[in-house]
Amino acid sequence: MKFLFFNFIFMSLKDQIQQDLMTAMKAREEIKVGAIRMLKAAISKWEVEGTKKEANDEVVLTILKKEIKQRKEAAEQYKIGHRPELAEKEELESQFLSVYLPAQLSEEEVKQVVEKVLGEMGGKEATDFGKLMGASMKELKGKADGALVSKVVKEVLS
Repeated sequence: MKFLFFNFIFMSLKDQIQQDLMTAMKAREEIKVGAIRMLKAAISKWEVEGTKKEANDEVVLTILKKEIKQRKEAAEQYKIGHRPELAEKEELESQFLSVYLPAQLSEEEVKQVVEKVLGEMGGKEATDFGKLMGASMKELKGKADGALVSKVVKEVLS
């Protein structure tokens, strides 16, 4: 009986981004290369601000969410300004960057978590919104969008 052992190499998110940049460059995917380069620049900026430090996966995810949000906001502004070609570019960049985000929970799954947190808190008043929102976001960190959590918290409290 033979046993095969596999060496699994778990790559950091930062390393995965670098590898994907090289792949996109070889494939000559200009928009993807541009999006990943801007993300890498934001990560590098964070690393050199203040004391020199290495960005871990949690920091990279925070920067990634910020970059995606900026792309979406820029796309909306371009649509308002009647520049659909630039809006489309921003939306494509946002889609490319979204690949690195962890899977997001559905609205129903978020509602279950919010209700569980509310049960642990023991209160159901409209004034508890801030407390419930804070506790829910702590529980759902990286798993759900803040706007969705806010919407569900308002529904649960009403």
